Amino acid sequence: MVPMISTVGAAQVPAGPAGTAPRGAGSAQGSAAGRGSSALTPADWERIVTEQQARVYRLSYRLTGSAADAEDLTHDVFVRIFNSLHTYTEGNFDGWVTRITMNLFRDRWRRRKRILIEPAVDDDLAALGTASPSSEDAWAAASLDVDVRAAIAELPAPYRAAVVLCDLEGMGYEQAAEVLDIKLGTVRSRLHRGRALLRVSLAHREPVSRQRTTPSLSLPALRTGALGTA
Repeated sequence: MVPMISTVGAAQVPAGPAGTAPRGAGSAQGSAAGRGSSALTPADWERIVTEQQARVYRLSYRLTGSAADAEDLTHDVFVRIFNSLHTYTEGNFDGWVTRITMNLFRDRWRRRKRILIEPAVDDDLAALGTASPSSEDAWAAASLDVDVRAAIAELPAPYRAAVVLCDLEGMGYEQAAEVLDIKLGTVRSRLHRGRALLRVSLAHREPVSRQRTTPSLSLPALRTGALGTA
């Protein structure tokens, strides 16, 4: 289930470096972020957490494939957000948060070579099912069945990141390239390789007749959710 970041509160999160922050993006959370952590009130922080927590956890869960790892990553993301608010410049606040999430995920992968992931068990899915309606979108990851979650979890982290951002989060190639801080061609290449590996991992899901007659198996589009069961 989603870690209760909102109970931490701004006063209990390590303070970020002091300094004058640029103006935010104009949204409630962007405006609050633009004031920087030194001027952030508990209400400001609560607003940012409320608006971002479900989305960050959903992305973290899709990247790690584990409720426990997703909770840890989500917590680290919000600590980094708080400590980095003074660096936020006017623009897409959601994109800024996504970049932080991806950077921390990559750091974890590099440190551990890869995050060891166990497929979510029934207890994990039951916990997701008891989430409050306000965070319903965060549990979209649960629509991916065990086979698909396991296949994504087995992808090397660079390919997994491209697949999650483009095929599950619905990002365009250019936006994914910006978030991952890589070239557009690299996004396309990693996405192609990731999808190819998924085809191999999920080959057993193809109808027997297609396995016999089709030399190259076709993977249903991840964007449409065809790989999972609702």
